[in-house]
Amino acid sequence: MRNRPADRLPPLDLLASFEAAARHLSFTRAATERFVTQSAMSRQIRALEEDLGVALFTRHHRSLVLTPDGQRLLQACTTALGTLRGAVREISEPRRREVLSLTTTPGFAALWLIPRLTGFTRAHPGIDVRLDATLDNRRLAAEGFDVAIRYAKVHPASGVALFSESMLPVCSPRLLSELDVPLRQPSDLARHTLLHMAMTDDHSGLPIEWEAWFSSWGLADLQPAARLSFTSYAEAITAAVAGQGVALGRRPLVDGLLESGQLVAPFEGQLASPRAYQLIIEPTARHRPAVRALEQWLLDEARRSRAADFLAESRPESLPVEAAPTAASTG
Repeated sequence: MRNRPADRLPPLDLLASFEAAARHLSFTRAATERFVTQSAMSRQIRALEEDLGVALFTRHHRSLVLTPDGQRLLQACTTALGTLRGAVREISEPRRREVLSLTTTPGFAALWLIPRLTGFTRAHPGIDVRLDATLDNRRLAAEGFDVAIRYAKVHPASGVALFSESMLPVCSPRLLSELDVPLRQPSDLARHTLLHMAMTDDHSGLPIEWEAWFSSWGLADLQPAARLSFTSYAEAITAAVAGQGVALGRRPLVDGLLESGQLVAPFEGQLASPRAYQLIIEPTARHRPAVRALEQWLLDEARRSRAADFLAESRPESLPVEAAPTAASTG
């Protein structure tokens, strides 16, 4: 028996070989696992027993049995080596990516969120975002969503308001240059095509999303030259950019297109909306750092959108809303 400090650990490779031999109760199978010969494995176990000064196995003709000291050492090795292997695996393997699920309306996704989303993914390369663009009101916990941005009437208990909304007609600048069809005042819309979402089968009156705006100008009976309806708000705005007619722009969703000059606002004045875009976090997901990072990024981007409200400084104050649209979610 060698004299050795009681707290000095044997070489790690000997402990790893012992753990394999004790787990298999076979020097042969342990040697195969450790990529050494059976005789080398036997020598390693002997060396460990000499180092510790105790027998770890009782050797029979065709079997091995752990001694009480061997059983105690196996329990310690299993725990310690398992911890070490797990740490090495986490360090050496690529970091596991985290997926966040966000649901919102198609209009908000296409016009506001997607153009900005690369800013979040670049700042957080380990986080993937799964975007669900739908008018359906998803059940967050039941359907596996972490975050929702919903377009709804303002209600303090329903979430954090990212920003409120105002509405104004928008069109391609090419439309304004058509001298034979002027567009200088709201009544001129009687000679133009209105673009809108298909929210009702009743084609006898104005499109529902335009009703409040026309009422605020005293033009509730105006009939446009034509109407084009689309299944989503983003499609209507795309048609406006293409010069196919006049859409009712929702700010801040169309702010980027106004700023770039792809759309213009032919008339002064905006109509304040009773609705807002509200941020909702699924309660059980809030503890996740990735969810908190997305939440903070959305709040920061919304704050920047409000700060860059370039039209608000150059236009008169918003007109009061006289009749709120009756549709639920139209983003």
